[in-house]
Amino acid sequence: MAKIRSEFDTLVHALAPELFRYAMGLCHNPHTAEDLVQETFLRGWRSRTDLRDSKAAKAWLYTILRNEHARLYERQRPEACDPTVLPDVPDRGYDTSAEAFVLRRALATLQADYRDPLLLQVVGGFSCREIGDILKLNTNTVLTRLFRARKTLRDLLTDDLQQEASL
Repeated sequence: MAKIRSEFDTLVHALAPELFRYAMGLCHNPHTAEDLVQETFLRGWRSRTDLRDSKAAKAWLYTILRNEHARLYERQRPEACDPTVLPDVPDRGYDTSAEAFVLRRALATLQADYRDPLLLQVVGGFSCREIGDILKLNTNTVLTRLFRARKTLRDLLTDDLQQEASL
């Protein structure tokens, strides 16, 4: 039991920061993101016997986090807000530069179908096949969504630059 706990503690310390970044990409609220990560690790600990391959632990925890995020909105109604405006986030190693704000605002305007695979690839470092497993999509669909997400982001950011240059 002590060995299993030690292995899980190591996993928690290794993955907590990147799971937090992924959660922030999903919910844009540091308190909610912290709660999601904590609930993810709690559910992971409780169902640790369900994990067949320890090499898949990272993808397994990302899937738990994504499901927890979905459950959050099943339990409560999210407040209607302007998707182009992100809430103020305290600086805890969080990039508060203007460029980062513009990028986060552009990410917030992406449809979840495009944003989720992009965040899993960029923040989580998952391959297209792993993203497909997590989101229950085939690899070609993941590739298409990643392409469209990047194209949409590029278009949004180019439009922002052109608007800024005309001012």
